[in-house]
Amino acid sequence: MDPIVHRTSKRIFRFLDPIYEALEPLAYPMIRFVAGAMMIPHGYGKVFGGIEGTTRFFESAGLEPALILAWYVGLIELVGGICVALGLFTRIMSAQLIGVLAVATFYIHLPSGFMWVKGGYEYPLFWLVVMIAITIKGGYRLSIDNLLGKEF
Repeated sequence: MDPIVHRTSKRIFRFLDPIYEALEPLAYPMIRFVAGAMMIPHGYGKVFGGIEGTTRFFESAGLEPALILAWYVGLIELVGGICVALGLFTRIMSAQLIGVLAVATFYIHLPSGFMWVKGGYEYPLFWLVVMIAITIKGGYRLSIDNLLGKEF
């Protein structure tokens, strides 16, 4: 018996318990899917038409070798985002995205302060923490990793 599911509810609106219990298995897969999906447009824009601009930006920020890094970041955002969304090689791909998001957070956006609307680190820090949690949890339910029965 799961002590969390079968305990007496402490919710104010206990009539919602059946809804929460029915939807609980979808909570983490939904977060994993959306987190991966949010990376895809960033990578797509770099890989399909924006690699030169990304390379120039990386050069101006002092990230070298800029062209190789631009391709790496674009591909890991695109392919890694797809894999995280689907739950395929989840830990390996999300760990790679942690690296990308850490550089974005602490090297690129930190000097601009906290607020994302001012170029700050708020948004990339949020996604960095989400990717850390995904790396810890892995594919879990509703993932290809789970269907395969193997995870890294």
